[in-house]
Amino acid sequence: MTHDHDLVLRPTEAQISAALNPPPGRNGGDLVVETLAGLGATTVFGLPGQHALGMFDALRRSDLRYVGLRVENNAGFAADAYGRITGEAAPLLLSTGPGALTSLAALQEAAAASAPVLAISSQIPTAGLGGGRHGYLHELPDQAASFRGVVKSVHTVRAQSQIPSAVAAAWKSALTAPHGPVWVEIPQDVLLAETSVPVVTGGDVFPDELPPRPELTAVAADLLSNAARPAIIAGGGVVRADASRKLRQLAELLQAPVVTTPGGKGAFPWTHPLSLQSWIEDRYTTDFLEDADVLLVIGSGLGELSSNYHTFKPRGRVIQIEADLGKLESNHPALGIHADARLALQALLETVTERPDASAADRVRDVLSRVTERIASQELTLEQEVLASVRRALPADSPSFWDMTILAYWAWSAFDAKGPNRMHSAQGAGGLGYGFPAALGAAAADPTRPVLAVSGDGGALYSIAELATARQYDLPVTWLIVDDGGYGILREYMTDAFGQATATELTRPDYVALAESFGVPGVRTTPETLESDLAKALASPGPSVVVLPAVLRMFAPTHL
Repeated sequence: MTHDHDLVLRPTEAQISAALNPPPGRNGGDLVVETLAGLGATTVFGLPGQHALGMFDALRRSDLRYVGLRVENNAGFAADAYGRITGEAAPLLLSTGPGALTSLAALQEAAAASAPVLAISSQIPTAGLGGGRHGYLHELPDQAASFRGVVKSVHTVRAQSQIPSAVAAAWKSALTAPHGPVWVEIPQDVLLAETSVPVVTGGDVFPDELPPRPELTAVAADLLSNAARPAIIAGGGVVRADASRKLRQLAELLQAPVVTTPGGKGAFPWTHPLSLQSWIEDRYTTDFLEDADVLLVIGSGLGELSSNYHTFKPRGRVIQIEADLGKLESNHPALGIHADARLALQALLETVTERPDASAADRVRDVLSRVTERIASQELTLEQEVLASVRRALPADSPSFWDMTILAYWAWSAFDAKGPNRMHSAQGAGGLGYGFPAALGAAAADPTRPVLAVSGDGGALYSIAELATARQYDLPVTWLIVDDGGYGILREYMTDAFGQATATELTRPDYVALAESFGVPGVRTTPETLESDLAKALASPGPSVVVLPAVLRMFAPTHL
């Protein structure tokens, strides 16, 4: 008696011949790049280093495209964005010790945003492993321990025969919901030694599915179908699962208003009659969600930003669908459903009954009207006009990547992404320097449309070196730098809290001249000419920089 899982695919004659007669001159690095190619990777990001040279030498014997950045953290941000745009695990090749550790902040953002990144690092030679202090260059007592609390999984290789399976296991881990970064490390001598392991030809690896438990979706469907005032919070899990269309179908069936979190931008149409847009930091929205008798939270852990800084106190029944088990019911008691957003939405669509509600759209309009009036009372015309100019200048299908800067904080609430997977920011982990290198990764993924990056001058200084990358690969990224002479949001926070700001003012370069020194066209703009200058830059081939000297203010918070 045979079982399906006992069946093994027989190798073809070509595969047998290739295995018996591997080409000469291959090393452990070749096993890495062959495995990546077999898994479907086409582009890798990274930065070479002494211990990793075996991998980088192998790249020239492969068809993989290499995009090299100037700082490992920026290479991590680029891989993060490539993963978000394509849904593939973006390989990130790094060297040992300082090079590896410099990527940590980027991997934290990828973990927070569920972006699939396959980080592959070298290690000191095998003889130095085990925690002894041998004095190798770049040596850490336990390099993997530095990453274990950040990434989804860690895979340590000790022999060449382990490389294909370790890389494939990491790839599967990165792409199993919730997506995220993973870590593989391979000693220098394993990468450099000539190999007799056959050329890697197999590669298909299928991520594990995460379906909902049927008894839980049955209860959830009953609650939603019989609710008097249902509402939905849609987070980044909806975007990562490519489930926006199913979300819209469910919302329309239930006539349930939908608000999207900053990570869920674009998951629901901005101008839909049921769209509460993204004003999740607003008290009027918070009050509305608290009043829901059944609240469906899908693809969000209801963290700090998504709960209006933990002031959100739901009074009704909460249903939470979340792929990250650690986030399930971590902030509010709920009917917790551990599942991929797409599969859970499909199960609900097959189970709920239609729920007519003629008042839902009116209640949404009322909330948005109150929000508009609140913002209008604060005399923030400049900020609203700048954001509107960016929206008009950016093509509807172009993605944008936002650094941690005041204009991005506005965009979390007030920017229409025009669709799912088009607006991305570093709001997951909140580190500076994300916008520009991430935009480069997105442009590498799809160079057929312009990409926008938005930074403040403080965040821009983290990424200036990548102007060289943009020019070297001629990537179609327009970088908008809002120059207010310092860390603008921290200036506001400190002034509000202490009466004056400390350590927030920055001496900064002439960004236009600096861009031009890299061979990247730059222009200094004004709020009045921003739309036309930005549109012109976006329509021009290759990279460009637009600098807007302006001091922007945040709208007043409602959580204090």
